[in-house]
Amino acid sequence: MREHPLRLMIVDDHPVVRDGLRGMFDGLSDIEVVAEAGDGHAALAMAESARPDVVLMDLRMPGLDGVGAIRRLRADRPEIRVIVLTTYDSDEDVSRALAHGVVGYLLKDAPREDLHRAVRTAAQGRPMIAPSITSKLLGLREQVEPSPRELEVLRLVAAGAGNKEIARRLLISETTVKTHLRHVFGKLGVDNRAAAVVTAMKRGLI
Repeated sequence: MREHPLRLMIVDDHPVVRDGLRGMFDGLSDIEVVAEAGDGHAALAMAESARPDVVLMDLRMPGLDGVGAIRRLRADRPEIRVIVLTTYDSDEDVSRALAHGVVGYLLKDAPREDLHRAVRTAAQGRPMIAPSITSKLLGLREQVEPSPRELEVLRLVAAGAGNKEIARRLLISETTVKTHLRHVFGKLGVDNRAAAVVTAMKRGLI
């Protein structure tokens, strides 16, 4: 049994949501909300001073979004366990978050008992994923690698082609090129073209 309560930080850009989440943990003897933040930048600063054990992290926020904050937290303070708590469960959101080592992925309609259990299990390094997300992961298992078309786009990026040239050579629109690249970034767990090329080369994809 822990000598001190688990230290929890809540990160969400909506004050009402943060208030509601804090209320869900009021009165628990083993979990204490020690900090709140409204965006990723504030979360990183708060993590330094509040030193949470577990973070409940929204994904879509202004400034630095949830995935960006997760990536920085995992690099700077790998001992902190991160649980995504969001309304979004698209393939891209799920794959990007899980690629950066979160230990939980819950939706905001989760019962408070599930939230309590997720924080406790996260502190032990054990995962807790919403059932709907688990089902989605079974479908994503065959989709985690970029598609042949996405790799075709990435090979042209590696050759130095810009979006306009790629669109011309593949007979697609620039918007489609950007969509393919966004999907590649999510699947490879990166956020820019150079990193995508390097990662794909390391994995033998191109």
